[in-house]
This record gives sequence, structure tokens and C-alpha cells, in this order.
Amino acid sequence: MVKKAVCLLSGGLDSSVAAYLAKNQGYEIYALTIKYGQRHKKEIDSAKQIARLLNAKKHVIIDLNLKKFGGSSLTDKSIEIETDRKMKDIGKKIPSTYVPARNTIFLSIALAYAETVDAEAIFIGATSTDYSGYPDCRPEYFKAFQKLVDLATKKGIEGGSIKINAPLLHTSKAEIIRRGFDLGVPFEKTWSCYKGENKACGRCDSCLLRLKGFKEANLKDPIEYQLSL
Repeated sequence: MVKKAVCLLSGGLDSSVAAYLAKNQGYEIYALTIKYGQRHKKEIDSAKQIARLLNAKKHVIIDLNLKKFGGSSLTDKSIEIETDRKMKDIGKKIPSTYVPARNTIFLSIALAYAETVDAEAIFIGATSTDYSGYPDCRPEYFKAFQKLVDLATKKGIEGGSIKINAPLLHTSKAEIIRRGFDLGVPFEKTWSCYKGENKACGRCDSCLLRLKGFKEANLKDPIEYQLSL
């Protein structure tokens, strides 16, 4: 019997590595990408490329415009994205790039998709190490959501299960990159920058954490940056 996994695929580095880990574990991949009103579509384009390279059984792209709510610099261009922060300050407080309840919304949609295709697992590339301080990336959050999954699904009530897998949760960015390198993740196709310009800015939290990870992994980041690095 074929194992199935719904993989939340943003087009970024972490979600791509998580999806490749699922593939490596023998799951048939059902990729799920959510257009939530983010500033740019570059990461959506990356997700499409990654899904193709994964030979995903299906890639569903959902339109869900959280821009109508606002509340985040990723969906509201009037809110400035933090740049040039010192590494020691990243993760100390919740930044403007936090999208209210995003992982809860995304996982709920992934759960509906998983039930529909009878998947055994959902993979998400969340990490609580080397991250920006989002409350929905903490281990206790995923434990609580797993309880909800077991209570709120037909599969759970009938004795089955859908496991929420966050395989990178306790993993540093450098180790995530090393794992991805070993798995053949096409990092040159991924997009992490919060801005959607031709080259990554190299200054937002996501770029800074990515660059730090590649440096500590002793590997060269294959994407281009606006700054000379």
C-alpha cells in the first residue's frame, strides 16, 4: 500500500527540505501551496518547480487572501519589514513578518486535504531553532495541534491517524541545509527572501538566517543576493 503525505510547500528552503525528507521516507507526495496574499509570487513559482522535481502526485495551490485582514508586513506593504537586525536579536520578540495564526490556518487546510486523499501524514518545514520567533513554530504548538487532529477527524475517530510531521523542528539552519544537500534538494530553485525582487535582499531576517546557515554548513548558497557577500 502506498503511503501518502500532504506536504506544505511554500517554495522556501525549510519546506523544500521537509518535503524531500517525506519523499525519502517513501511517501507519495501531495504538495499544497497557499497563496495567502503575500507581497510577491516568487516563492509560489519556486514551489511549483520544487513540486515538479519531487514528482509530486498532485500539487494543489489554494488562494486564501489574508491581505484582507492585514496585521503582517508580509501581507500589508504599509508595514515595514525589519532589516539588518543583529543575529542575537532575531527570535527575541515576535517580528512584523508574523502572519496571525498562519500555521493554524495552513495546517487546517492541509488536514482537510489529507483526509480527502487518505494521507497518513502532513509534513511542515517549521523550525524552532534559528527562526524568527513565531509562536506557531514551537514544539508545544505542534503537540496541541496533533491532539486537535486526533479529535477532529473522521480518520481519528475511526481508529486511524494523520500524523503532523515537523521533522526540522529541533534542527539548526545549518543542519537543515546539510540534510537538504544530502537529499539533493535544489536550493537554487528555493526562495527565502521576504521581498520579491530579482535578487534576494540579504537583509531581512529570512535572508540573514539562510546566509548564516549556509556559512555554518560550509556550503555556498546558490541564489543571488543584492549585496556583495
